[in-house]
Amino acid sequence: MTDWRSGRVEVSDGYLAYRRTGTKGPPLVLAHGLTDNGLCWARLTAALSDQFDIVMLDARGHGDSSRIPADVMHDPGDDLAQAVTALDLQAVTIIGHSVGARAAARCAGEIPDLVSRLILEDPPLVPPADPAERRKRVDMLRERTATFRELSDEQIMAIGKTQTPDWHDEDFPAWAAAKRQFDPEAYPAWSQPWQEALSRVSAPSLLIHGEPARGSLVPDEAVQELGSLNPLIRCIRIHGAGHNIRRERFSEYLSAVRTFLEAA
Repeated sequence: MTDWRSGRVEVSDGYLAYRRTGTKGPPLVLAHGLTDNGLCWARLTAALSDQFDIVMLDARGHGDSSRIPADVMHDPGDDLAQAVTALDLQAVTIIGHSVGARAAARCAGEIPDLVSRLILEDPPLVPPADPAERRKRVDMLRERTATFRELSDEQIMAIGKTQTPDWHDEDFPAWAAAKRQFDPEAYPAWSQPWQEALSRVSAPSLLIHGEPARGSLVPDEAVQELGSLNPLIRCIRIHGAGHNIRRERFSEYLSAVRTFLEAA
């Protein structure tokens, strides 16, 4: 990890921080989920860095990236597209988790000539929240973040290990640090429904989802709808996983990712 380079890339009215492996191979951009940061991809990056030049972005309002003014309607997909363009990445593969997966789909639709492949880890295929509901969720996140900022990383990790005992120990340090870096105003305001975002994807894509009963945000009916919406997107379910698939079932997740990347 100490060999990874740090940098910033300018986006509209701000910047995104990133770590980059600088290794040989085509570019691979990783887009994390809500309340995480780029280093939450460290375990996957270590597994794939012999094949790709990997860029781990901190989304706006996360990690070391720009904060977000209150009540600004923010779609992280716009930032992601601007970052890929500004970093001059060609034929890039993007892997996104949760909100980062939704951002990746929007990005692929905005700059199709630059995105060659897409992997979406449990994107929230749910209706957008109305403004009142969004504000309620932001207020809840603000309270939770304030609580985390009173705790040490060790205390936050202890909470995480109690709540998610099936995660690997390597997953917790970045996850804990990210919880105190998070800006609740980063809760996204989608500028398009998920159906529109995913229908515009023109790159070969893999959507990896878990089981709704375990917390997956990909309902069965959304998978069925997606089958007719965009034939370029293949869906697979990892049994025994919920929303954090790569943390809950890393071996199965990595196998699915490698198989797709080798075939696509």
